[in-house]
Amino acid sequence: MQTPSTIKPLWQTYLLFLAPMVLSNFLQSMSGTINSIYIGQMLGTQALAAVSGMFPVIFFFIALVIGLGAGAGVLIGQAWGAREAHMVKAIAGATLLLGVLIGLLAAVLGSVFARQALQGLGTPADVLDDAVAYAHVMMWILPSMLVFVLFTQLLRGVSDTVSPLLALIVSTSVGLALTPALIRGWFGLPQLGIQSAAFAGLAGNLSAMTWLAWRLIRKDHPLAPDREFFAALRLDAAILGKVLRIGLPTGVQMIVLSLSELVILALVNQHGSQATAAYGAVTQIVNYVQFPALSIAITASILGAQAIGAGQLQRLAAILRTGLLINVCLTGGLIVLGYLLSHWLLGLFLTEDSTRAMAEHLLHIMLWSLLVFGFQAIIGGIMRASGTVLVPVIIAIVCVVGVQLPAAYWLDGQYGLQGVWMAFPVAYLGMLVLQTLYYKLVWQHQKIERLV
Repeated sequence: MQTPSTIKPLWQTYLLFLAPMVLSNFLQSMSGTINSIYIGQMLGTQALAAVSGMFPVIFFFIALVIGLGAGAGVLIGQAWGAREAHMVKAIAGATLLLGVLIGLLAAVLGSVFARQALQGLGTPADVLDDAVAYAHVMMWILPSMLVFVLFTQLLRGVSDTVSPLLALIVSTSVGLALTPALIRGWFGLPQLGIQSAAFAGLAGNLSAMTWLAWRLIRKDHPLAPDREFFAALRLDAAILGKVLRIGLPTGVQMIVLSLSELVILALVNQHGSQATAAYGAVTQIVNYVQFPALSIAITASILGAQAIGAGQLQRLAAILRTGLLINVCLTGGLIVLGYLLSHWLLGLFLTEDSTRAMAEHLLHIMLWSLLVFGFQAIIGGIMRASGTVLVPVIIAIVCVVGVQLPAAYWLDGQYGLQGVWMAFPVAYLGMLVLQTLYYKLVWQHQKIERLV
């Protein structure tokens, strides 16, 4: 049977996979960016510093859910290809219920230990109370956020890329309209201050999910929330075992990245609230570059798995080369734009000239290394396509724990705040060297066989 990769040029196949993922990532990042712009411009640098401390924590749970979605998406795709609609619902139901339980657990633990966690991260004392207040709201809306992210991933498993994009547009639009209204108390709404963005995000998620349910039911969609779908909401150990086995490596890889962010944030917080605000602004820009790089790696893994399944092992080298080339063009192009527009982009978040100058310097130190990050992720993605998941994850963990953490502490002592940001390129270069060595010296000499 012909696959998309056999009837289209590789670069076209890549773009068909990449376009919806990159656009979705863009919309998700833009939602957070808009909120940060509102907070920075309307409430000030102190408020932006207060909410910045939550970025790595939220990213941790989103990464875990993205891992679940990656695993479930593969299983749903197989079931959909076999026209087994009941299995599609069973996989989606089990995965969504697990996502809800993860969100509820995070909400409870986050609410109880928010102050201790933020203190442990070294959140500056002058913004701690505001940060805790924001954290309480964010953790309680986390279940709805995770379900929304997870469900949009599952839809792509049945080749529906339009519905997730439209739902994200609804969510982003509602958040864009509500955040300033809640900050200022327009139209008789309460003034919620620093918590405005969180409540606006909740309204956006609920609006998008309501609209999405209506759309799917109207179209008699295989994942429409009907009676059969709700009956499938149960923890099926066999299904979840397969979901975790396939998707956990992606989640672990992203969680490792979030752990590196926690290390950096704790060190940055020691330099005061101005440095924390700069960190928050830089993180917003970095997300726009990092997520497309990850999307290329996921695409390389999918195309690699298709080639292995079709017995076309000779295509793996071409898939890797094409992925690396697209990384140069797409990620590299975004990096160039980041450098050229850095002063203006950071000005969207930061109103104080000294803080913006600090953030611009820090961004310039590490932005280029995201190209390296993309290279190593793509190489790891190709290897994961054959079921080689343990070594790429171990490499990532070793480079974060054994390279980035010591380098960040040592460079901080040598160069101050800018030294903390130098640890990113050091870690990414280490990942690239180790992933390449394993690929060349070990993986290429292994016998590659189909897993299913």
